[in-house]
Amino acid sequence: MNSSWNPTHGWEDLVSAALVGTDRRPLPSGAATPEAELFDHAALLTVRARAGQTPREGRPLEAAPQERQPEVSRAAGDRLARILGGERPRLLTEWLQAAAARGHRLSPHLLPELLDQAARDRSIRPHLGVLAGARGRWLAGLNPAWGFLLEEVTAPGAAHETWELGTSGDRKAHLGAVRAADPARARHLLEETWEKETPQDRAAFLEILADGLSLDDEPFLENALDDRRREVRHEAADLLTRLPGSRLALRMAERAAACLHTENGELHIAPPLACDAAMERDGVRAKPPRGTGERSWWLQQIVARAPLEIWPRLFGRPPGELVRMKIPDWGREVMAGWVRATVLQGDPEWARVLFAWDPLADLLAVLPRKDREDVAAGFVRRHGLDGQLIMVLGGAAAPWGPDLALAVLEKILQVSGTQPWNLSELSRLAGERIDPALYGMAERLSPEPPIQEVAALLRFRDDMLKELQ
Repeated sequence: MNSSWNPTHGWEDLVSAALVGTDRRPLPSGAATPEAELFDHAALLTVRARAGQTPREGRPLEAAPQERQPEVSRAAGDRLARILGGERPRLLTEWLQAAAARGHRLSPHLLPELLDQAARDRSIRPHLGVLAGARGRWLAGLNPAWGFLLEEVTAPGAAHETWELGTSGDRKAHLGAVRAADPARARHLLEETWEKETPQDRAAFLEILADGLSLDDEPFLENALDDRRREVRHEAADLLTRLPGSRLALRMAERAAACLHTENGELHIAPPLACDAAMERDGVRAKPPRGTGERSWWLQQIVARAPLEIWPRLFGRPPGELVRMKIPDWGREVMAGWVRATVLQGDPEWARVLFAWDPLADLLAVLPRKDREDVAAGFVRRHGLDGQLIMVLGGAAAPWGPDLALAVLEKILQVSGTQPWNLSELSRLAGERIDPALYGMAERLSPEPPIQEVAALLRFRDDMLKELQ
């Protein structure tokens, strides 16, 4: 490359010269042609950007720290390179998640491309905190575009000393591990540092308290209702809603009971006339979304935060009968509130009843895993292929077991004979959500191309996960 290159020439200068022509905007050059000099400059700037560090005079970089994590196998690294190269690109997240869970680190030559991708795609960042290893964090310290890595979890299970000194991700991982083992100790840890935490971390730490949640957490969460940040207040209100015996739940029960009553076998509604400060403190947002009336919005939120157990007690009817009752006015709001309450409180009985009334993915996710797959499989068998079917299957957590897998594969086989053009999304879900160890079942089910394509994807995933063991 020509030694006359001037480091003050930036990318913008090169783009300008390329657009107007090097004859009109020449660069200082000793090359055979101005065009060759422009390409030399562009190549050098590209190398600088990819290296992650602007050259500095007289300050050699310290070497990257020694790695402590095992590197992924050669086969696993080669498969990741193929995925990054365009082969089955949708499996990238699954590969990263599986590798990070095993405490592996990436081959160094794969780091720049993945860090660049994570700069654009936040969803893969948590996995890279582990996979990047010491070299990745060293690179992140040199390139501001990769600085996000310094906030992610650096090991599958963060050590105890990280609560005071670790990254934000490490501290979340540590708090989660402590919460799983000793809920009270985790709460005490958080109480000690609460005032010093950033608003973003306060909200994230509250989410962790959902594991092992009990009335012992209520005083702390009641105080969090007065936090200056709305995200923190609403996270605290959500957690208190999950505790039917909490003071917030009882306050909401009183408000809800004042809004609903039965008359002549019908459910009659009187939404609140105003949203006062006490309601707002308990998590009711005063300003409705665009297109929603204020009273409608307040009613939904009150019903959503009231304990589900109050309704059978108030009206003397089980959930199945309540859902089928006639509601002359405000019925949509009450049903939406019941759905939200079911999701927040994780009530399987209400989830089954409401799913039969309106099959929603959020309700499916409330059910225990075995029930979830049974309900989803039954829905797939009796429902046509449409957007609702796809949404329901999106709520069935992977990996799908044999019953749901067979129901979906049979649906693919059925639709392939009538609407083959309509199969892409269902086939994609099947290939990405079915337990990959079931690839043999898919291969044997039918020789039809749509089934064999799903089987091929399942086999690819099965091989991928075995390479990471």
